[in-house]
Amino acid sequence: MINIQDFYIGKTFDAHTYFGAHLEKDGVWFRVYAPCAEKVSLIGDFNQWQGQWMERCEYHGVYQLFLSNAKPGMLYKYKIYGGGRVTDHCDPYGFGMELRPGSASVIVDLKEYHFQDSNWLKQRQKSYEQPMNIYEMHLGSWKTKSETSSSWYTYDELAKPLISYLSENGYNYVEFMPLCEHPADCSWGYQTTGYFSPTSRYGTAAQLKALVDACHQARIGVIMDFVPVHFAMDDYGLALLDGTPLYEYPNDAVGQSEWGTCNFMHSRGEVCSFLQSAANYWLSEFHFDGIRMDAISRIIYWQGDPSRGVNKNAVEFVRFMNQGLHRLHPTAVLIAEDSTNFLKVTAPVEYDGLGFDYKWDMGWMHDTLDYFATPFGERPNAYGKIVFSMHYFYNELYLLALSHDEVVHGKKTIIDKLWGTYAEKCAQLRTLYFYMYMHPGKKLNFMGNEMGHFREWDEKRELDWDLLKYPFHDAFQKYFAHLSRVYSTEPALYDGEYNPDCFEWVACESRSEGVYAWLRKGQGQSLLCIMNTQDHAHKKFPLYLRFPCSAEEVLNTESPEWGGALKGRRKTKLHTTDGGVFGRDYTLTVDLPAMGSCLLRLAPEAPNPDAARISANKALNAKRRAARSTKAAANSNK
Repeated sequence: MINIQDFYIGKTFDAHTYFGAHLEKDGVWFRVYAPCAEKVSLIGDFNQWQGQWMERCEYHGVYQLFLSNAKPGMLYKYKIYGGGRVTDHCDPYGFGMELRPGSASVIVDLKEYHFQDSNWLKQRQKSYEQPMNIYEMHLGSWKTKSETSSSWYTYDELAKPLISYLSENGYNYVEFMPLCEHPADCSWGYQTTGYFSPTSRYGTAAQLKALVDACHQARIGVIMDFVPVHFAMDDYGLALLDGTPLYEYPNDAVGQSEWGTCNFMHSRGEVCSFLQSAANYWLSEFHFDGIRMDAISRIIYWQGDPSRGVNKNAVEFVRFMNQGLHRLHPTAVLIAEDSTNFLKVTAPVEYDGLGFDYKWDMGWMHDTLDYFATPFGERPNAYGKIVFSMHYFYNELYLLALSHDEVVHGKKTIIDKLWGTYAEKCAQLRTLYFYMYMHPGKKLNFMGNEMGHFREWDEKRELDWDLLKYPFHDAFQKYFAHLSRVYSTEPALYDGEYNPDCFEWVACESRSEGVYAWLRKGQGQSLLCIMNTQDHAHKKFPLYLRFPCSAEEVLNTESPEWGGALKGRRKTKLHTTDGGVFGRDYTLTVDLPAMGSCLLRLAPEAPNPDAARISANKALNAKRRAARSTKAAANSNK
C-alpha cells in the first residue's frame, strides 16, 4: 500500500504498486486515478466489453474494482465519463498493451520471469573511472526477419545475435530507444501512451526481462530511453484522462509541444508521482542499469526556450526524482539529453544541481561535425571548433554522443556530412572517430555508424548489412571495433577523464597545418594523441614535450589493415631529441599522413640537464634569423 498523501504531493516512487491491474491469488484488483470523472466503468474480455461500474475509493479521485474472473492476458480499458465526454482509455499504469492499432491494456503477471543477474547487480557501478562505450539502437530496425513491414524479432530472439555483436565490437553498454508503448512507429517511441508497458511490437514483459538478463550475463549494461517531458495526444491515452487536463497543462501555450504532443504539468503532485514511479519501475522491475532522459531542455526552460525563463516547478521535479532514484538505485546511471548551458546538470542535488550522472555534450557534437564538414582550405578559420570543447569540459560530467538524431531528417549520415571525395570522407571518418574516442568523456554511437552508412536511418528498414561486402565498409567496421577495444583497454583513456590534470594540449595552435595533439594520462600511463585534419601529409612534424621519452605506436588510422594510405614498413617507435621551446625542452618529430591520426604510448627516458639550454639557443638563433630576414627585407625596399 502506498502513502496516498505522498502520491498527491508528488513524493511517491511506487504508485505502480497500487494503481493499475494487480494479480491476487483469487482475482485482479483494478485501480485508476481520475479525480474529476463523474463515473468510471471497467470494460474488457472478462465482461464481454459490457462494462462494470467501478467504486469510488475512500481516497480522493481513486476508482477501484476487484474481479475474480480476470486473468493474465485479458484485455481491458476504463470507460471514463467526465468533462461532457465519454472516452475509453487504456490504463495509465497498465503493465502491458496490445499491438497497435489496438489500444487496450493487458493484464500482466510481472512475477512470470525470474532474473539470474544478482552477481551483476552487486558489482554494477556508475563507471566514473571506467570505460563506457554505448551502442544506441532501435530494436525494430537493427535486424528484421524479412523486408516486409512489422517483421520484428522478439526481445528474447534478439538476445543472442545482439550480445554477440556488441561483444565482438567492443561495446559494454547498449541503449534502447524508448520501449514504452507508443501508437506510431515513426515516433520511435518518443510519443508514449503506455509509460509502464513495454511495447508489444517485440513481445512481452517477460521476454524483455530475458533480454536484459542475457545482457547482464554477458557483462553488458542496458540503458532505457525515457521521456519525462511530453506524451502522445491520442484520446485513449493520458490526454484529458478524466475529461479535464489532469496530466497536461490547461493552457495550450505551454501545454502542447512542437512535436504535436502534450506537455506534462510537472507542478502537479500526482503527475510527478506518476513519472517518478515509471522511472523506478523500469529500473527495479526490469533491472535496467540506467535511464537516458529525453529533451531535458524542455524541463529546464518553458518549451525549451531560455528567453521564456526557467520552469521552476519542473526543475524541482527532476531534482527530486533524480535524488530519489539515486537513493533507490545507487549504482544506476541517470543521463540527461540537454542542449542548454544551464549550470550544474550533473552536480548532486545537495549542491544545487539537477542530480544527473552524465550529460550529453551537444556542443562537442555540433562543433565536431561542423568542422569536418568544412572545406580543407577554410579549416584554419574553423580551427578553434576542435579546441573549444576542452574550455568547458570540466563544468559537467559529459558523454560524447553521435546519436540517431544526427542521421535522420535530411541531415545526412555521419560519413556523408564530411567534406571531400569518397576516399577523403573514408579517411576522415576514421580520424573523426579517433578524435571522439581519444577525447575525454563517455561514448555513445547510434547503430550503423560503425559501418559508415551512407543511407539515413529509416525505422521501417533494417541496417544495410550488405555494406560489409564492400572493402571500405568491412575495414571500417573492423577499425571501429579495434578503436573500441583500445579505448576499453588503455587506462589513460578513461581513468581520471574528468580530472583536468589528466589532459594536456601539446599542439592546439597549428591552424594552417590542421594538426592537433594532446596527452591523456591515467594510472601512470601517458598517451599522445595526434590528429591531422588537412588533406596533405606532414613530414617530421615537431611536437614539443616537457619530458624526454620514447613513443611507440598503438594505433594509426591510415594503416593498410583499415584501408589506409600507408604502405610498406614504417618506423613505429620514436624518441625525443633535446631542445624544443621554452618550458617544453624535448621534441618528438612525427610523420603525419593526410587526414590521418595516430596514438602513441610514451615511456619516460632519462632527462638531459642541458635540454633547456639547447632550447634557449634554438630560440635565440630563430630570433636572430627572423631579425636578419626583417632587415634584409627592409634594405631591399629602399
